[in-house]
Amino acid sequence: MKIALIQQKFHQNKQATIEKTCDLIKKSAKEGAQLVCLCELHQGEYFCQSENVDFFDLANDYEKDLEFWSKVAKENNIVLITSLFEKRSAGLYHNTAVVFEKNGSIAGKYRKMHIPDDPCFYEKFYFTPGDLGFEPINTSIGKLGVLICWDQWYPEAARLMALKGAQILIYPTAIGWFNKDDAEEKQRQLDAWIGIQKGHAIANGLYVVAINRVGFEKDKSGVEEGINFWGNSFVIGPQGEELFRADEISELYKVVDIDQKRSENVRRWWPFLRDRRIEYFSELSKRFID
Repeated sequence: MKIALIQQKFHQNKQATIEKTCDLIKKSAKEGAQLVCLCELHQGEYFCQSENVDFFDLANDYEKDLEFWSKVAKENNIVLITSLFEKRSAGLYHNTAVVFEKNGSIAGKYRKMHIPDDPCFYEKFYFTPGDLGFEPINTSIGKLGVLICWDQWYPEAARLMALKGAQILIYPTAIGWFNKDDAEEKQRQLDAWIGIQKGHAIANGLYVVAINRVGFEKDKSGVEEGINFWGNSFVIGPQGEELFRADEISELYKVVDIDQKRSENVRRWWPFLRDRRIEYFSELSKRFID
């Protein structure tokens, strides 16, 4: 399978950003990409740096956005993973990955389950936690385990997707540094982000794909300076091998070949799923074991 990662920045308005995205999608398709993966909330700015009710208006075009990206998938004959601000009802919004088939139909969607609430990442103000569970999405090119950003840190989410037959784990992402952190702290954060996802790949014998933003986005509230999104989008193989990793500043697209037979071979060599002692795992459903 040929997978394309599109790492990009916010171009100051929705239209300019989408035009850049579509250009990179077309280039990916011309190179034979069958699956194109976009970053988290790729249509515009990362608005969660502050709590502002006016930003809910960004979700008013959700239905139009579905129509637009459906056409893009069909025109380029690709399976397309988008990340959209879903307005489900007045006062009820989700951070939603919508997967489009090659014919433009919706193959399925995933609503972000783990919602952060940290300085400049005030997502709990905007997003209702997902209620669709950890369900892989069936497409013409395979069963995709699509999760979103903060979900990256939870091995349970990756495991459940794997147990339900996901053939690849894909994480649209928006994560970055604060400039006030020193170089050593920034490196620790980046290493941890990559390391935890390598663990998902190895523990589940699956390819893992993460697609992040780049560029500096100012905190419009003025409370903080803003976020420098650190890029480093990557593809990791089922033994933790790094097949591709982008830099921290470049807008780019990259088409990567993956061999799904390799996942099966690795699972035969390292049969972690066979040897799990599931009869002793019931306590994992507890918040904490006192």
